[in-house]
This record gives sequence, C-alpha cells and structure tokens, in this order.
Amino acid sequence: MSRHLKRTVSIFFCIVVILPYLIIFTACRDTREAILYLYNWTYYTPDSVIQAFEKKYNVKVVYDDFASNEDMFAKLMAGSKGYDLVVPSADYVSIMIKLNMLEPIDVSKIPNIRYLRPEILTRIDYDPKMEFSVPYYMGAAGIAVNTKEVPDYERSWNIFERSDLKNRMTMMDDMREVLGAALGFLGYQPNSTDPSELEQAYRLIQNDWKPNLVKFDADGFAKSFASGDFLAVQGYAESIFAELQEDQTQDVDFFIPQGVHSALYIDSFCIPEGAPHPELAHAFINFVLEPTVYAEFLDTFGFPASIHTEAGYYQKKRPHYALDDLKDCILKQDLGANLELYNSFWQRIRFTP
Repeated sequence: MSRHLKRTVSIFFCIVVILPYLIIFTACRDTREAILYLYNWTYYTPDSVIQAFEKKYNVKVVYDDFASNEDMFAKLMAGSKGYDLVVPSADYVSIMIKLNMLEPIDVSKIPNIRYLRPEILTRIDYDPKMEFSVPYYMGAAGIAVNTKEVPDYERSWNIFERSDLKNRMTMMDDMREVLGAALGFLGYQPNSTDPSELEQAYRLIQNDWKPNLVKFDADGFAKSFASGDFLAVQGYAESIFAELQEDQTQDVDFFIPQGVHSALYIDSFCIPEGAPHPELAHAFINFVLEPTVYAEFLDTFGFPASIHTEAGYYQKKRPHYALDDLKDCILKQDLGANLELYNSFWQRIRFTP
C-alpha cells in the first residue's frame, strides 16, 4: 500500500471513529445550552405554560423567583449573571434602562406584540417603543378578607385600623405598596414626593395600621391566610388564590379599594445585560403572548385581560377582579433621587416600635 493511500485510509478511519463522538459532544453541548433562565415573581408563570414552551422548543426552563422588585434589583446589582429574562415592574424598568442593565429587544422577533392593548402602550412612557421591555401584565395589589370570619367590613384600606382584628392582619413588606396605599387613602397620589404628604402617610401607617398587624410580609402571608391564621391581608391576587383550595375561595373577598389612587403596576419582560440566550428569550416572550397561551396564564391566576386584546375570548374562568377596578389606580413611577426619601420613611416604619 502506498504512503499516500495509507494516509488516506488513516484519515478516513479517524473520521469514522471520531465523528460520532463529535456529534454526541455537540449534541450534549447544544442540550446544555438549550436552557432558558427565567427570573420572575413567585406565582407568576403557570407550570403548564412553561412545560408547553419546553415541549415546543425542545428546551428546559429554569425558574428562579423573587418576592419584591427590591430583592430582584439587589441580586442583579450584586453581579448575579446568567438570566435570560427578568420581569421587573415599570419603576424598576426605568431604573434599569438608565443604568444600562438591559439588552435591547428586537420587536420584529415578537410578532405577537400586535395583541397588546393600545391603552397599555400609552402608559409605558418610560419605554414607549419597547426597546428594552415588553409588557407582561398590569394590575394592582389589593386586600383579601376571610368573609367567613369577618362578615362585616368596609372595602377600604381603613380595614387595617380595626383593632378587633389585631394580630390577624398583614401588609406587604414592600415600601411602594404600603406607602402608596396610605398616600392613596389620604387622597394623594402613590408617587407623591411631597415630604408633608409622606409624613402624613407615615403617621397613618405607624399609628393606626401597624399596631394591628402581625408583620409586614411579602412571602408567607398567603399560606397563613389560607390556613386561617390571618383574616385580612394586603397582597397580589395571584399569590393569595394560589394557596387557597377550591372550596375556600367562596369565603374570600379580594378587592382593590375604589375611589382612591392605589398603586398600579405594569410588569414587563426584560432581557438582562449579558443574557446567554437572547434568542430563546425573544421566543418565550412571543410564546406567552399567543392568545390561547396568555389566556391560560390569566385563568391560572384569575386575572382580567388587562394588556391583551384577544386572550379574554379564550378565558374559561371568571377573574378575581374586573379590569374596571383598576380605573382609579396610578402607575408606580421611578422616584429618582426621591427614593431615598421613601427609604427613610420606610426604615422608620419597619424598625421603629
């Protein structure tokens, strides 16, 4: 056999032997890379939606959750990398844009944004062209009452003044939501930066509400409400009803106080700076906004179709509150330098007896 022929045979042998291993290695690498890392609120993306996305795109979704914007922001600011999608509220989207913490979004890869309600687009003045964020949901925190144990009550924030419910109520461990509720109850806007208005809100919380609360809680209150330990709680509907058994819901009234300016939130999909899989992130956003998929999201958490034009037609369950209940709410905005003013009042509330 000639030297040239031997060399050809050797090369062919190497290709035949090694190529399958290269293919397997590449496949394993691709499998490892086909993971979407989602950092989202607790109780905010149905397992069924995640499983459907995994099946359709042959990927895996890793879901990490957070209980507040402050927790999410602190983790990302501390250098936590590797997430493909994060879901901050509007005020934090604005902050994160200013700090260059977000990757640009290519809306041409998200054709289902055509289903967003026109009125939602008028509210996102912090990112009007959706260059860094795509709305996921618009809603507001409210109050859940155990009507079996508390048959008579006013559907108002002043329920927290009731001393007969002392140590059976909680409010959120969330500065903007608690101060926003007090400001709204006093007739002010939840984004007020007027020191005198904030002082009044502080005194209302500190003197009239806080003495009746077990604690400020963003995590476990829903479980304790479902178990009957707490009788009235401030929180998000999805967190509360996720912990209730079907037969318990008839004895629960969830409401957003009307006639006052409660704090409105718009949570949005964002791609954090340095996201490893931006293409998958775009695909997930588009998938969730598909009308039938979004309807499943709404049904799972009992939401009205606040941002979507078509999903409501596919909903099978009655929402826990109506879209009209949000009419008096005002969107939480980035406070800028006045955030420190809020922090100072909040620290006094949390740590002053």
